Amino acid sequence: MPDSGAAEARTRPLMLTFFGAHVLGRPVAVSAGSVIEVLGRVGIGEHAVRTSLNRMVKRGLLERHRQGRKMYFALSAHAAGVLEDGRERIWRAGVVNRDWDGRWTLVGFSLPEDWRRERHDLRSRLVWAGFGPLQNGLWAAPGMVDVAAALAGLGLESHIRVFGGSVLPPTQVRDVLETAFDVPAMASRYQAFLDRWDTGGAGGRPAAAEGLPDDLARQLVLHSDWLELVRRDPHLPAEHLPEGWPAMRAEAVFRDLAGRWERPAAVEAARILDTLPLS
Repeated sequence: MPDSGAAEARTRPLMLTFFGAHVLGRPVAVSAGSVIEVLGRVGIGEHAVRTSLNRMVKRGLLERHRQGRKMYFALSAHAAGVLEDGRERIWRAGVVNRDWDGRWTLVGFSLPEDWRRERHDLRSRLVWAGFGPLQNGLWAAPGMVDVAAALAGLGLESHIRVFGGSVLPPTQVRDVLETAFDVPAMASRYQAFLDRWDTGGAGGRPAAAEGLPDDLARQLVLHSDWLELVRRDPHLPAEHLPEGWPAMRAEAVFRDLAGRWERPAAVEAARILDTLPLS
């Protein structure tokens, strides 16, 4: 029997990528049939798509709209905000922080032992906001982070404490980076991305694109892979990264391929999508 958890773990990022690329910013809902057809191109079956759509509605990421016998899905305000933040990171923030001023944001928290879901949600939000665990119950991020915005909606304000400051002797910035962030693992993830997508500048087809039928499918897999990297990258200060840091090369490869596939993917998506205008 297929692992439903693994299927959703693959389906949901691709679905969010699809909504972010072709629905975000438009006052429309998209039919379930359209989503099924698009994700079918990257090997996602109808059952997995319908299951993910329903679960994303329950989690407040999508909203249902019925017209006749058809069901349409639109981004919730929360999901639109998450995707806008992802767009900001991909296209404007970049993969390294070249403007770091030496300041850090610290978040301390203590939650009851049986609050597993709350602890998971809090840690997920902290990772997305660029934090890493410095020690038990204390997380750090380079720069000044708007923690109130990053943790909005979790209802944990009374359980967290937020501070801003700088590293002082005998502690060194390298100590904080090596403790709070797995820098070698980050480098390995970027190198794996390059192994999958880099064509060496020859304009050929990347290994990860083999078997994908068109530029729409290639776009979705590329963007989903890149967003997963960006989501786990704390935007570390450039001057403290190892020499030859692979993120910059990976970003250049992503942007080249994304630009190559953007227009044909948009044309194909417009042909496929059955949309419902929203007032």
